[in-house]
Amino acid sequence: MLILNSKSKIQNLNSKINLAVFASGTGSNADKICSYFRDHPDIKVNLIVSNNINAGVLQVGALHAIESVVIPKSSWGTPEIVLPLLKANDITHIVLAGFLLLIPSWLIKEFKGRIINIHPALLPKYGGKGMFGHHVHEKVKASGELLSGLTIHEVNENYDEGQIIFQHTVKINPEDSAADIAAKVLQMEHYHYPRVIEKWATVRT
Repeated sequence: MLILNSKSKIQNLNSKINLAVFASGTGSNADKICSYFRDHPDIKVNLIVSNNINAGVLQVGALHAIESVVIPKSSWGTPEIVLPLLKANDITHIVLAGFLLLIPSWLIKEFKGRIINIHPALLPKYGGKGMFGHHVHEKVKASGELLSGLTIHEVNENYDEGQIIFQHTVKINPEDSAADIAAKVLQMEHYHYPRVIEKWATVRT
């Protein structure tokens, strides 16, 4: 693991499609993504980026022998740290997998159309600031929904408002708890996200 500051030196890498996975939490989706692309002929996960020094995703990086970098929230205001890191690792696409910071406009401009996110609900419902993780599933449960699911979308300057690429529905039983809903949705996230990334990255080169 590397905690990045302005004096850090990073080795350059070369590949056709290089992914950076951004995550703030346990990293279960990141783990599935890294596993899926481990021996892929055209796509490679080159870097894991977190804003949280205690994030479980850093152990995912160690497990897959992928460089993991912690960039604290205070360093996301300007591009001086983040962009050189991404360029040094030849990153072509960015994948958000439970990353809780709003992506800054300068990064969206630099990677226009090449940043993707997954949300644990059927957008435009249950999206926006503060709607992540258990907050989403608790809201779905409280609303009495009989369907939930996942949405994969491109990233713009606002939370959960980018162009929708893919959605998958999950049936909810009336007796399901918020935790039950979360487990059902997460299982589908683990299956679909790497496969959607593969198709998306191939056409977004």
